Amino acid sequence: MKGITAITFTFIFAVILLLTGYFLRGKIYQPETIISQTILLKEITAMGKLETVKYKFKDIIEYQKDQTSYEFLNKFIPKAKAVLIISGEATGCIDLSIITEQDIKNEKDTIFIRLPAPELCNYQIDHENSRVYNVSSGYFTEEGQIVDQAYKEAEKQIKEAALKAGILQNALDLAYKTLQPLLENITGKKIVFINTLQENNPIKKEF
Repeated sequence: MKGITAITFTFIFAVILLLTGYFLRGKIYQPETIISQTILLKEITAMGKLETVKYKFKDIIEYQKDQTSYEFLNKFIPKAKAVLIISGEATGCIDLSIITEQDIKNEKDTIFIRLPAPELCNYQIDHENSRVYNVSSGYFTEEGQIVDQAYKEAEKQIKEAALKAGILQNALDLAYKTLQPLLENITGKKIVFINTLQENNPIKKEF
């Protein structure tokens, strides 16, 4: 009888242990994601310049220039002129390689990160899809010279148009949306970014 009682007690005890392990196995065996600030910094800076947005442009550019440096003569001489049909593009990016440990703040279940200001990292003419529509070089200006100057002016206009269209803010917003899920997956913590475009009054940006 005592042997049966001992076996029964042992069986019940084993069942209790199994049930306890079943309900607590998530807490006992689930690995915790731990990542140091130094490792996180390496993960971010290794991405280098993160290109997040690209604007494409197509326009007709008319460029005019006086043919001489004498105002009196320019009144009687028609301006040198070139008309271009141009295609171009501008790219916005964030240079993650310049982030330092001072830009990362780790607090309990949240990590605050100050991203560098967005940049217009590239703007250029797509010469394969651009062409000269018309050129009038005049007497004192070579045709090739006025065309080259027209293309340089067109490139400047692409830069100005991209900035006016808000490419920097768009690059920053898309960087937030790209980096947040990636970094939250790496760290297991909530990521909150600091808006670098508001230098005098930083705004915490969350998605």
